[in-house]
Amino acid sequence: MTQLFDFPSEWNLSRRTVLKLFGVGALAGGLGYSRFSKPQPSLYQPDTLTLPSAVEQPRSVAIVGGGLAGLACAYELCKRGFQVTLLERSPQLGGKIASWDIDVNGESLRMEHGFHGFFPQYYNLWNLVQELQIRENFKSLNFYSVVYKGTQYDPEVFRPSHSAFPWNIVDLAIASNNRLQWGLNLTKYAHWQVFREITGFNPVRSYSRLDNLSVSEWVSRDFPKGLFDLYFLPFAKSSLNAPDVMSAGELMQFFHFYFFGNPEGLAFNGTRQDMGRSLVDPIAQYITENGGKIITQASVSDIHWQDQRVASLTYHTNGAVDAVPFWVDANTVLNDAGESRFFGAGDTVYLLQPGDREALSLACTHQGCTVHPDAEGTFHCPCHGAMYDSTGKVVRGPAQQDLPRFKVLAREGDSLQLVAANPGNGGTTAKIEADYFVLAADVVGMRNLAALMTGDVEPTIQSRLRNLAIADPFAVCRFWFDRDFDWEHSWFTSLSGYRLTDSITLYHRIQDDYIDWAKRTGGSVVELHAYCYKEKEFPTQEAVLNTFESELYEIVPDLKEAKLLHRELVNQKNFSGFPPGSYADRPDTETTGNNLVFAGDWVKMPFPCGLMERAISSGLLASNAILHQEGLQRRTLLTVRPVGMLSFLA
Repeated sequence: MTQLFDFPSEWNLSRRTVLKLFGVGALAGGLGYSRFSKPQPSLYQPDTLTLPSAVEQPRSVAIVGGGLAGLACAYELCKRGFQVTLLERSPQLGGKIASWDIDVNGESLRMEHGFHGFFPQYYNLWNLVQELQIRENFKSLNFYSVVYKGTQYDPEVFRPSHSAFPWNIVDLAIASNNRLQWGLNLTKYAHWQVFREITGFNPVRSYSRLDNLSVSEWVSRDFPKGLFDLYFLPFAKSSLNAPDVMSAGELMQFFHFYFFGNPEGLAFNGTRQDMGRSLVDPIAQYITENGGKIITQASVSDIHWQDQRVASLTYHTNGAVDAVPFWVDANTVLNDAGESRFFGAGDTVYLLQPGDREALSLACTHQGCTVHPDAEGTFHCPCHGAMYDSTGKVVRGPAQQDLPRFKVLAREGDSLQLVAANPGNGGTTAKIEADYFVLAADVVGMRNLAALMTGDVEPTIQSRLRNLAIADPFAVCRFWFDRDFDWEHSWFTSLSGYRLTDSITLYHRIQDDYIDWAKRTGGSVVELHAYCYKEKEFPTQEAVLNTFESELYEIVPDLKEAKLLHRELVNQKNFSGFPPGSYADRPDTETTGNNLVFAGDWVKMPFPCGLMERAISSGLLASNAILHQEGLQRRTLLTVRPVGMLSFLA
């Protein structure tokens, strides 16, 4: 025991600090509480007064963005009697959890943006699920594994927990076969600093100390290697931000929410069907049944300001959507020494040939995969084999339509402003004048919306939206095979050590439609994720696809002899980035425009949360801001313990 407390002399710890560490009865009592009685969620914004719950006079709200944030905001405001109009640019609602129909060898199935896990500490999301009475749409996956390629580490297995820190970590250490390889030595000053940061999260102090460092920079400072390999690397990437471009302060918030401030454990639920039917559609149905109006394929063309508030919003629908200008940034990876220039990323890439005043969309008109020119200038789809000539005309199916062309309206630095050269017909244009406006698009959409603001715009709002960061690309590939295989790990498993692949999902063991498909065919449906890959390493979708397929056969050798029946690729670059130094200027929910609020996982959150819970919570915060202005009872929001149990050490 003496050695454990034999601190290096350079610490200069005071007697008071040592007593805080090891002698205070309050801490001991707290530890006992966290071991034997499960801590309850913390409350955020509970109104102490009993206020009216619904509006008595008509109040209208326009919400732009039909992802989880916009849907949650619309849901709550419809419940309170507001007249809500929700606009979504895509044909489907849901944003990053949208789903759509695909054809798999003549059979209609559903595709989505990859598997999503519903953790038990997603308190606000689960409350919404409970209110909608759709709990049966979810199923427990019982446990969750992390598997490491070619290392000395055994797989880690996470299960439900009922204890808070430190007992949840004690339980993890007892269950882990890797516990002797963590490499954490609290007699080393550098390791003690790491321990202090990960167990003592405080939103003010942690961001102040760590936001200007990337995760990679932070862990380069004598960080315990086993701790990094086993937990920090795979879980940092699961935030959809790469360690070299993610704020260390943001990672501390992420780890606090999922580990150190969370008494629920890491086992989670999946959906019995695709996310659209399981979650998005029930929320949308509630909105429309309670007087809300939902308009898809609606593109905003103007947000007009007057007298320090948003006065109106103009949008186009259906065939008129393509008539709305938008901005795209240069793709520095695809732009080599040649004269052709690429703009955009993921599955939204445009090619501008030298001397042309029109850019060519490289999104295959079959199912949206990005095509790429070969040496002869023809374009090939890596997903399903369509081919186009050098002008974008279809040469070979399954695509039926030529690649769309876009006029170049303006050029600023490395960015282009484009508009469809031949916009569709039959659309409508309309203007909304509302009491409140909620902007809840993703980061790409928000940057475009900022450029569309006219009138007496508050400049800080525009600049902060334009400076929102976009994370590295995210890719999902789903494979259909003619046979099943043995698998000893969880049906969703995180993977570490591969060039591209970060996780594998066995859809034929989780979702009902795919369970039925597997029973009828004897086959399997497997999905691989790449959370935040580097475009320089995988510059084209063909490179992404080929690497996914190669790594799949490493991960599941039994599939080498199976017949590949079908594959689907989804490749996006629209996830929120949290780079070093970005926290201070991240937009808040409320703005200086007195009738404008923001929602989305990019908003600066006042309590710990992550991923889907962050999106849902931001939407409910936006609705609370409006409810508060109207003198109505706000919805009480829930979170894990807001600061780390050892935050007083910082």
